[in-house]
Amino acid sequence: MSPNPFLGVLLHAIGGLAAASFYIPYKRVKGWAWENYWIVGGVFSWLVAPIVFALIIVPSTFEVLFDAPRSAILWTWVFGVLWGVGGLTFGLSMRYLGIALGYAIALGLCAAFGTLIPPLVSGELVETARETSGQIMLAGVGLCLAGIALSGKAGMSKERELSAAEKRATVSEFSFIKGLAVAIVSGILSACMAYAMQAGEPIGKVALDHGAPTLFQNLPVLIVAFFGGLLTNAVWCFILMVRNRTLGDFAASQIDGERVPKLGNYLLCAVAGVTWYLQFFFYSMGTTQMGEYDFSSWTLHMASIIIFSTLWGLALREWRGTSRRTHVWITLGLFLLILSTVVIGYGNQLAN
Repeated sequence: MSPNPFLGVLLHAIGGLAAASFYIPYKRVKGWAWENYWIVGGVFSWLVAPIVFALIIVPSTFEVLFDAPRSAILWTWVFGVLWGVGGLTFGLSMRYLGIALGYAIALGLCAAFGTLIPPLVSGELVETARETSGQIMLAGVGLCLAGIALSGKAGMSKERELSAAEKRATVSEFSFIKGLAVAIVSGILSACMAYAMQAGEPIGKVALDHGAPTLFQNLPVLIVAFFGGLLTNAVWCFILMVRNRTLGDFAASQIDGERVPKLGNYLLCAVAGVTWYLQFFFYSMGTTQMGEYDFSSWTLHMASIIIFSTLWGLALREWRGTSRRTHVWITLGLFLLILSTVVIGYGNQLAN
């Protein structure tokens, strides 16, 4: 099947919507500490959903993983472990900054590192810049980064305009310093998923040899990468549960005198976890459609996430009380991000 970059853009947009939406169910979990609901949702995100989806669509998944080069398995897992640290701190950035500001800072760095470093190291970036199609695609990447910067500027403007009470009305644990620190770490290490997908290309080729549809050749890659992320998050959440004495809360009917809806909590975490997985389910399909400049997939993924997370932030009234100037920054950021996806898709279409 020939690459179809505009189909790839659409698939990345759907993945971005899933990524921007996954944290919403966590906000309705009652009684549990962050480490409890994060790891329960993570089991669905990084273990259950990847295996179930892969086995349904690519029944020979385990044969693919057995036949794949050991080096590809190892490096995909290693980058998955590093990405897991980024994902862990990403959850904390949502906790301290809220959806709109947390996504803008973390994903801005993530977009830059995940998009430009792999082709720069391989030398592909220089070759890309010599072609007209590559120049257009890179201009789209630049527009995306500019849109992310404007989104971040809007977040900084919000920080200056709202009182501490107003910030905590929408983000109960708002802390700009803590949130900024974890968002920076998250942005850098979360880019390792782009490296994991690149390291897992030989696994995808083996999947094609086993009859996997082109669109779904990367599903076995996700299993390996996410297993690394699960390990990282499980270790940290266990440490927090021991430190905060929340290990027994999974079975508790009451915590601090309040009833805990256990079944409801588990269902909400399952919904959040599967929704989170869907971002990379669609991302893995989108990468197969981008053609020669498939590394631009990461930019499209980040742009889509920030577009939808900003819209969610507006819908949840996280920007209530901010000035017209701040809303202008938000609007300009969204415009550039949407424009960037069109320009990147056009550049990839010319290349193909």
